[in-house]
Amino acid sequence: MSIPKKIGLYFGTFNPIHIGHLTIANYMVEFSDLDEVWLVVTPHNPHKKRSGLLDDHHRLTMVRIAVEDFPKLKDSNIEFDLPQPNYTVNTLAHLEDKYPDHHFCLIMGEDNLKSFPKWKNYEIILDRYAIYVYPRISEGTIEHQFKSHPKITEVDAPIMELSSTFIRKSIARGKDIRPMLPHKVWKYLDEMNFYQKKSPQ
Repeated sequence: MSIPKKIGLYFGTFNPIHIGHLTIANYMVEFSDLDEVWLVVTPHNPHKKRSGLLDDHHRLTMVRIAVEDFPKLKDSNIEFDLPQPNYTVNTLAHLEDKYPDHHFCLIMGEDNLKSFPKWKNYEIILDRYAIYVYPRISEGTIEHQFKSHPKITEVDAPIMELSSTFIRKSIARGKDIRPMLPHKVWKYLDEMNFYQKKSPQ
């Protein structure tokens, strides 16, 4: 009987994916016991305003081209076909059904761990799944119940303060931010004219 693969799930809108995301994902898969990290692209919630969010397939394409040279990193559109609004606990159940030979874990930033009690059915998630936490500079405190919890592993990954919001605003201002993006992603954005300031008509 084969040993199940341990898969870390790294959720995000990835609008766009940048070197900060890649650095975290790669660190997690190289310096923990995870076999693979799947970057799960969160679909646009039809009940919310779009607010500069690119179409789902464009964000997925960028993740796909960003990870294609890293065999332990995968793109995932698993949430695209799930009912909206969707919750992580539902995605995890769906993945378990679809891939019974995999063992899934959650990857989250320290900031998300601080707000974790607000997640739908967070007790069920904590009971069934391991959580890998990477450091983030953020306000608030981690609840006592999560400190030294057997299901929570803190991974000493680099602190990445680069954000997709900063990338989008910088592109709109005409700044050269090529070093902040995987080369193929920057090329894709540039060719599609994404995030560029619209000229007044």
